[in-house]
Amino acid sequence: MQPRIKFNNKKYTEFVSDLQQSVNKYFEDNKLSKNADYRMVIKTVFMLSLYIVPYFLIMFGHFGEGVMLGLCVLMGTGLAGIGFSVAHDALHSAYSKNEKVNKFLGMSMSFVGANDYMWKIKHNIKHHTFTNIYEKDEDLSVVQFLRLSPNAPYRPIHRFQHIVAIFAYSLLSLSWVLYTDYNKVFRYNETTHPRKEIIKLFAFKIFYYTYILVLPMIFLPVAWWKVLIGFTVLHLVGGVIITIVFQLAHVVEDTDHPEPEENGLVDNAWIVHQMETTANFAIHNPIITWFVGGLNFQVEHHLFPRICSIHYPAISRIVESVARKHEVAYYNHRTFLSAVNSHFKTLKKLGRPEKIS
Repeated sequence: MQPRIKFNNKKYTEFVSDLQQSVNKYFEDNKLSKNADYRMVIKTVFMLSLYIVPYFLIMFGHFGEGVMLGLCVLMGTGLAGIGFSVAHDALHSAYSKNEKVNKFLGMSMSFVGANDYMWKIKHNIKHHTFTNIYEKDEDLSVVQFLRLSPNAPYRPIHRFQHIVAIFAYSLLSLSWVLYTDYNKVFRYNETTHPRKEIIKLFAFKIFYYTYILVLPMIFLPVAWWKVLIGFTVLHLVGGVIITIVFQLAHVVEDTDHPEPEENGLVDNAWIVHQMETTANFAIHNPIITWFVGGLNFQVEHHLFPRICSIHYPAISRIVESVARKHEVAYYNHRTFLSAVNSHFKTLKKLGRPEKIS
């Protein structure tokens, strides 16, 4: 049995205190809530509409097959937007002070096919707690033919991973709605899952398969296999967008992949561990920032996951300033393309048999 992972939070205490006080002071001085404001509500309505409106246009618009396929692409973009800008904040309890509101908006993930309860275990607990720690952070184990950590075993197929990665990323969303959630019911067996969550999982899956597959097959004047093509395109688009954004945060050139000691100790403060394993990108690009729900500010998100993403641009200046003051890492790629380039260069390095640091 592997030892429990623990962090040495006796380190960097001055930095941690300074950072927390500085961020709290920003909200107090400006009399701001750490939760969503009207900007987030507008974005929520937009992202939900980007998914729902194309669906109804497909079902009732009497368009040709080419237009309907284009609407599926829009739905895939909306799916990613809902994940970034609605469900993600809500499932971190960052959207609202009212936990009922967070739970309700968090179910938007189940509405688009993935289970919110299983996602919280994978993301909030396993990823946020053990970021970039191999065999603990499940984001490093997308598929067997991708090596996303220098601490993962090398296989010859990894030599081509920088070429096939996009294909693997495109399958993420499709896998979640058809396989991953069911698999995690049995894999996440550390505790007994609440019966209501299991019932909700299957109820939402039936609801999702009904509106996304069964009803189009019954009512649309197209062959059943064409409905499956539209369904697949929707998820390939959503999968690529979602996965690329999250991979740019952790599997890039600067970020660390620490190995715990034999007793499970990571000899670093948890907050500093987050900063050394996480990178921002394109933080001065307002369009990217708006669409990805502030997830290009992954450093701020990992430090303060219960602060709504709408506030990340403001607090990033505080985080960077305090980090520089205490000589703590603060990684940032200036543009989206430079971050993508860094990610694929890292994939290529990790595709070599020798271990890299």
